[in-house]
Amino acid sequence: MSEEKDILILAIESSCDETAAAVVKNGRDVLSNVISSQIDLHTLYGGVVPEIASRKHIEKINQVIEEALREAGTALEQIDAVAVTYGPGLVGALLVGVAEAKAIAYAAKKPLVGVHHIEGHIAANFIEHKELKPPFFSLVVSGGHTHLVRVKDYGKFDIIGRTRDDAAGEAFDKVARAIGLGYPGGPKIDRVAKEGDPDAVAFPRAHMEDAPYDFSFSGLKSAVLNYINGCRMKGETYSQADVAASFQKAVTDVLVENAMRAAKEYHMDKFAIAGGVASNTALRAAMEKACEAEGIELYYPSPVYCTDNAAMIGAAAYYEYRNGTRHGWDLNAVPNLKLGER
Repeated sequence: MSEEKDILILAIESSCDETAAAVVKNGRDVLSNVISSQIDLHTLYGGVVPEIASRKHIEKINQVIEEALREAGTALEQIDAVAVTYGPGLVGALLVGVAEAKAIAYAAKKPLVGVHHIEGHIAANFIEHKELKPPFFSLVVSGGHTHLVRVKDYGKFDIIGRTRDDAAGEAFDKVARAIGLGYPGGPKIDRVAKEGDPDAVAFPRAHMEDAPYDFSFSGLKSAVLNYINGCRMKGETYSQADVAASFQKAVTDVLVENAMRAAKEYHMDKFAIAGGVASNTALRAAMEKACEAEGIELYYPSPVYCTDNAAMIGAAAYYEYRNGTRHGWDLNAVPNLKLGER
């Protein structure tokens, strides 16, 4: 019996402020992963400016794709499919990637596979953990999303919990700005918090009575702002490191508590974290401790696969491709695309 042919996917990601392309073999082997980040540019404005992000994607996308193919030592003719993030994300940014992917797929006569951005984040775990297979639970914590997801099979998901307001990543950015750290908030709070006392300030932990797996971080964000304003009004100083550490612990406590409750209720012994905030050292340490106590195997990607990248899109696309997912030339950007929608 002959071995199955290797499947090579050219993947494109442009949902926010990273222009990325990758070549991925069989969903798990990354032959190239090229990322052009716009962080320095958006830092000037304290956050991502959608119009600037879209223009930068247009400037960079051809170069990034050419570099990804060159690094992989792969010609376009050898590619089996072209994959692209088509939602959720910034509509202008998504459109650049979708238009590029459609043009390449059409010209090269290759199938087109649209990928959900959150599905990509979950699939990032497949790259470095070859043994990881569904079913498992995943906590997706990125800039605009906080999802607790039951991964039933490749490409099949149940969202068990989601954020009601600010996602964890958004709360990190807003609190970082409030305490004078600036953008991007996640890595800066993570770094400063190491010098602070996580029990210095008793910030609230929100729990939803009607939906025990949902998250809410807007009250926590407001509590941090109120604390800072209260100190200023009284003419008191506050410790930036203590506020960062206490805020970070409040976020982490809720994420870990909800995650463990879900894993136990659904009798899941494998848990993966994903998304930009998954590279937060406090969250990783707390999840490791909790999973060890419950006998749950924990998986997480290296930081390069936590932030937005195209390798994760290629990983997800492989399984979508194998499942028969194909998109037509009418594929469009869907900024509010729900996980599991087609």
